[in-house]
Amino acid sequence: MADTLALSQDQFDAEVLGSDVPVLVDFWASWCGPCKMIGPSVEEIANELAGQAKVYKVDVDSNSDLAQLYGIMSIPALVVFKGGEEVDRMVGAGPKERIKELLTRHI
Repeated sequence: MADTLALSQDQFDAEVLGSDVPVLVDFWASWCGPCKMIGPSVEEIANELAGQAKVYKVDVDSNSDLAQLYGIMSIPALVVFKGGEEVDRMVGAGPKERIKELLTRHI
């Protein structure tokens, strides 16, 4: 079972930019209703795609520099990285299928 892991700025470069598989990063905050709404879907996607992709969560309140670096202005923001570069992005809540497709098209 591959649950989503919370990432700090210190871990971001190694775990996301240095990953050999695509990575979905969920930029979120504990006070964000839509973030909580998509949370279970993001967790399910992490489990369904374990071994093919990685899924991480970044709390924008604890990692504001990282959020600023990637231009996160609204949350939830789901950003896909591949080969150390941002390749896709979705802002706002959406159905699980849409979130999963955002990641699977880069596998």
